[in-house]
Amino acid sequence: MDFSAKLQQLRKQKQMTQEQLAERLYVTRTAVSKWESGKGYPNIESLKSISKLFSVSIDELLSGEELIVLAENENGKNISSLLNLIYGVLDLLCLLFIYLPLYGQKEADFIRAVSLLVYQDTTPVIRTLYFILLISLFIFGIIELLMRYYNNDKSLKKIKIISIFVHGMAVIFFAISLQPYVNVMLFMLFIIKIYILIKSKNN
Repeated sequence: MDFSAKLQQLRKQKQMTQEQLAERLYVTRTAVSKWESGKGYPNIESLKSISKLFSVSIDELLSGEELIVLAENENGKNISSLLNLIYGVLDLLCLLFIYLPLYGQKEADFIRAVSLLVYQDTTPVIRTLYFILLISLFIFGIIELLMRYYNNDKSLKKIKIISIFVHGMAVIFFAISLQPYVNVMLFMLFIIKIYILIKSKNN
């Protein structure tokens, strides 16, 4: 008997509905329905709660093959969660490019490296666009970390796609406006983000 059938049997023995079981496990009824239809497995914490609730061991609930599948799923989720965390942090780091002395400003016969806050060696429009692009990426980073925290995978995927597009535009704009130091660092972050997106998709 597989896990889905065992869970149904145990629930019915306790004369519980799917909704009642979901409340006891602090999950949604949809999650319980998914488990009982064989379309997925609970995470380790939910599995421990099921084991405790029905007074059965985890070995009794899952076969060896199902335990391997569960472990692989759990490992995959942990890796995805870590990659999403790194992705969000990379976007947060873009705010540093406002404060770091990466902009070359002409002063008499030499060029001094200054932060964007004091950089004046360009038009106000271009300087404003610098701020907009970098602050936008920072905001995306905050949103990505919030989406990760609340396990909102669908919204997170959309935000990451928008973020990578804006990041690409920033790389092009900083290159065109001849800001090599910022551009190199933004490009490096961009490549890492592309790698994370590919890794997440494969995962």
